[in-house]
Amino acid sequence: MHIKQFEDKNLAHYSYAILDKTEKKLVLVDPARDTQPYLDYAKETGAQIAAVIETHPHADFVSSHLELQQATGCTLYVSKAVEAAYRHQPFDDGQVFALGTTSFTAMNTPGHSPDSISILLKADGQQKAVFTGDTLFIGDCGRPDLRPGEGNAKDEAIKLAGQMYHSLREKLMVLHDDVLVYPAHGAGTLCGKNLSKESSSTIGREKFSNWSLQDATEQEFVQSLLTDQPFVPRYFSFDVELNRKGAASLAETAKQIVITSDWDAMQPEPELWVVDTRPESAFKEGHLPHAVNLMENGKFETWLGSIIKPGEQFYLVAENKAAVSAMVKRAGSIGYETFIRAAFAGNPGQVKEAEIDLDVFRNHPGAYSIIDVRNNSEVKEGKIFPNSIPIPLDELISRVNEIPVDKPIVVHCAGGYRSAAASSILHAKLNGAVKVFDLGEAVNEFASL
Repeated sequence: MHIKQFEDKNLAHYSYAILDKTEKKLVLVDPARDTQPYLDYAKETGAQIAAVIETHPHADFVSSHLELQQATGCTLYVSKAVEAAYRHQPFDDGQVFALGTTSFTAMNTPGHSPDSISILLKADGQQKAVFTGDTLFIGDCGRPDLRPGEGNAKDEAIKLAGQMYHSLREKLMVLHDDVLVYPAHGAGTLCGKNLSKESSSTIGREKFSNWSLQDATEQEFVQSLLTDQPFVPRYFSFDVELNRKGAASLAETAKQIVITSDWDAMQPEPELWVVDTRPESAFKEGHLPHAVNLMENGKFETWLGSIIKPGEQFYLVAENKAAVSAMVKRAGSIGYETFIRAAFAGNPGQVKEAEIDLDVFRNHPGAYSIIDVRNNSEVKEGKIFPNSIPIPLDELISRVNEIPVDKPIVVHCAGGYRSAAASSILHAKLNGAVKVFDLGEAVNEFASL
């Protein structure tokens, strides 16, 4: 038996292939949207993909479970609580399936979601590893506030947090200390708030170092878990439902996108956002009207799914056709490729944005309206500019009317990526009513003071 971990760094997502060498069969856990790495690994090992296990309907990425079933005929395992629309084998508490000397046992571990399961792997009858999905992370546990259900969102989060308390203690902490822990996410995900950079651990190490496994009453645990959770991107609920249904082949949906280098010939609709993925320097040299700069080199998927609503059509711009293809695939990792009206390769725009004079700003900060687009938790730790107006990037479009326009605007975040996006949004929404400057990476000069 061999376990291979796959990583999507852009979404801080881990998926797994478990190879039973005796039967030459593979079991996949929580596969990403792109099936190619798994198909390549199957070919490399000469093994058949026999099964895919989904620990829950993921909120932050689209799984390829249905596409893999259609391509390989594999069996899909998921909790019956998911009420999955695709053909599947219910997989809940105590149910087991085996490949050769390797067995997989389902454990219902609600908390992150009501339908979460963890999977205990045994080899020759011995506990070896547990795939914890978004229940137990390295250094943290999954957030309980992503599935409000039919009732009050706060009450549902409290209920799920209580279930998480029991799932951790009654299902996972009772496993052997040397059992390997393989989660679905690492540091950088929005499915938790304080994850380690490590990609795996053991039950024993987590019992020693993970805050969520320490002695606490249920009430204390619930309060700690619900405090200071990060924002919820707009696309999360969309992805949950898409994963419940099963997504179509990414290769097939991507083929339907028109890619052109003749912008005007497309007769673009001016009210649609243009998502320009080029570097900030290229964007500022010239871009299309109504464009938002969501650079390729950063958390593109998170911010695309936070700024563009599910179902909202948009145009995609990248430096060349190869970059367009790559960014279509990244949009597809959260199910947004079907919202791309058309994609453009090159630089079709002439709109330019003013560059800030840092000396003037440094000496006269009061002459500007300063907009802080960091997350609320970051602002809570301390403002960089005392008189700044905090508006998180994911809320900016809906809160533009809160920004005074009686003096020039300076936008900042913590490092430059979000401020590039935010300043381009304000430039488009305010339509020249006031100058908008992006402080960019220069914010580090002021943050260190």
